[in-house]
Amino acid sequence: METVTEAVNEKVRLLAPDLRTGFPRSPRETAIGGYVIAARALDKCRAALAGVQGEYNWDCPLDKRFFEFAGIDSAAFRSFVATGATDEEVSGWVKAHAKQQAPEEIILWNNKERDRRLSDLSPKSQVYMEEYIQKNIPRNRVIHHYFDLYDIEEQRI
Repeated sequence: METVTEAVNEKVRLLAPDLRTGFPRSPRETAIGGYVIAARALDKCRAALAGVQGEYNWDCPLDKRFFEFAGIDSAAFRSFVATGATDEEVSGWVKAHAKQQAPEEIILWNNKERDRRLSDLSPKSQVYMEEYIQKNIPRNRVIHHYFDLYDIEEQRI
């Protein structure tokens, strides 16, 4: 007989993208709570819970940008995701648990994140990105914005 925990774990496994063979959503997507980065963080969280995260890191500095702006604790987010919640349920949870902000504030933040350039990153991140780009991005591709890095590498643009 299947336990409740096993059923929840199976639901998470069914929802989790296999990041060993595929990619999480673009950081540009706003499907979760209306925030950029959130859908990508959700994909990586589910994959980590299911053990199929590959080389992707859950709760990385990019994910932390979303959690910090929204005022959401990443451990609480992970715990809710671990219940097997759907995208719609996670989106509702994010809206309910994020610090209250006017829609304009969220849109301004989303656009600021979409426009972020490598030179806007911390010095440590810029040093890391120099080597990372040389190893992982084709030489004929130019990174104009930080999110371009993900979308080029993951073949969305």
